[in-house]
Amino acid sequence: MIDGRSMQESSLVSFDAEAAVLNDAPRSDARAAAPPRPAPARRALLMCAPDYFGVDYIINPWMENQIGQAALPRAQAQWENLRGKLAAHSDIAFVAPTPGLPDMVFTANAGLAIGEKAVVSRFHAKERRPEERLFCDWFEAQGYSIAPWPENVPFEGAGDALLDHARGIVWCGYGWRSGETAPKHLQKIFGLRAVALKLVDPRFYHLDTCFCPLSGGWLMYYPAAFDIASREAIRAIAPVEKRIEVGEKDALSFACNAVEVAGRVFLNDCSDDLRSRLIDAGFMPVVTPLSEFMKAGGAAKCLTLQLPGAASTVMPRE
Repeated sequence: MIDGRSMQESSLVSFDAEAAVLNDAPRSDARAAAPPRPAPARRALLMCAPDYFGVDYIINPWMENQIGQAALPRAQAQWENLRGKLAAHSDIAFVAPTPGLPDMVFTANAGLAIGEKAVVSRFHAKERRPEERLFCDWFEAQGYSIAPWPENVPFEGAGDALLDHARGIVWCGYGWRSGETAPKHLQKIFGLRAVALKLVDPRFYHLDTCFCPLSGGWLMYYPAAFDIASREAIRAIAPVEKRIEVGEKDALSFACNAVEVAGRVFLNDCSDDLRSRLIDAGFMPVVTPLSEFMKAGGAAKCLTLQLPGAASTVMPRE
């Protein structure tokens, strides 16, 4: 189980987009970075059935011209296929879907849970704000301590905050949905080093649409989704032999919006080249088509939220 309380605090890494210089933000209580920790042997994931899924509004470029176009029966079949494959290798918990909240299926945006603490999202788009109370209720029911979050700082959960088990850090995206100061707040709450990355392509509005930390210190990401300073920051932290930089075609297939469980990388689609590179890195790519969810701007990672360690109780579907 990843326990945020046991990991030592270290300085927030910030990046000057103009100077492209890596800086350590000074802190009076800064200490050495925590040693790398392995990912849990068995993951626990939160999912929400797509009973009320659809494209009912436009809050990202993928939704353009897609209102009313998602086929619910196909979406349900695709979701069940993903759930079944993930359940073979991880524990799955469920939050009940709610009428009128079509994007609640994207549980990655519920918040961020590390150890016994959880931060509930503050959605940028008004259409998703009613989800906040429901996700908060779920976290509280599971016994998480809900950390306070500033009302004026948007933060969209594990869509923009990705835990890197190998390095003991959190990669944080900002620029479209989450605020620039969100990484500082996450560092204070969880005591983890936060690395801020600026997103510049609106098609990749969340960090998890273009960036995927994998076990063993590997990173799969699309460089063009980031500003120059953030690209340099990624390359400064992850050595070249651990970076899998994908091209635009794979990026637009949301190959980076992947879920890794026990060395298997579940993703919407990928090229033969990317498949070979993942295999060479020791992973097993598992293509799980999610075309209906792509119409709303989401794929495998968006449909799951990683929870700390193995679930003590697998919640039944409601």
